[in-house]
Order: sequence, then C-alpha cells, then structure tokens
Amino acid sequence: MDDLAKKKCVPCEGGIPPFDKSEIHKYLKKVDGWDVKSNDDSSYYLTKDFKFKNFIESQNFINKVGEIAERENHHPDIMFGWGYCNIKIFTHAIKGLAESDFILAAKIDQI
Repeated sequence: MDDLAKKKCVPCEGGIPPFDKSEIHKYLKKVDGWDVKSNDDSSYYLTKDFKFKNFIESQNFINKVGEIAERENHHPDIMFGWGYCNIKIFTHAIKGLAESDFILAAKIDQI
C-alpha cells in the first residue's frame, strides 16, 4: 500500500481502456479494505465505508479526503453523516478503474 500512496494520480482524459478484472484484483491486494462493485452498465468502482464516533469526526475526515482529492486532482464521490462516511472512486473519463483510483484509495487510507 505504501508504494501506491507515494505515487501521484495521473489525470485521465479517456482514450485508454479501464482495468479488466485481473488487473483490478492485482491492485485490490495493494489497498486495505476496499471493495470493488459494478454499476448497472457493468463498469467497476472502488468503495469503502468508514465509521466514526460522531458527526464532527466524519466531517473532519472528509475535509482531509477533500484536501487529498484537490492535491491529486482526482475527486471521489463522498457520502457522509453522523458517524459514517462512504467513499466511491472511479475514473469518469473511462467509466471504470485505473491505477490512479487505487493511488487515491491508498492515500485516503493513510489519513
């Protein structure tokens, strides 16, 4: 995981294929506790639930996620509330997963 967290997200403007299942599973072993799910169109994304003691801890966490997302120019979908946060990561331009998605997941895990 540390190796991925040291890398920088690379902006994707499309034109490359998303990771296939074998590539996804290879990278999934490098991040901690993330799940891979698919949308109705069979595109894949990473997701992880985080638990906290209260609302302010959730809010502080997502603020840190936001700082990382801005720094990396890679923005996850975030849902949060009292005591929880759910993060969904994928590369919009290719409608699937690429290395940068796993890099962002590894950086979030370091918070």
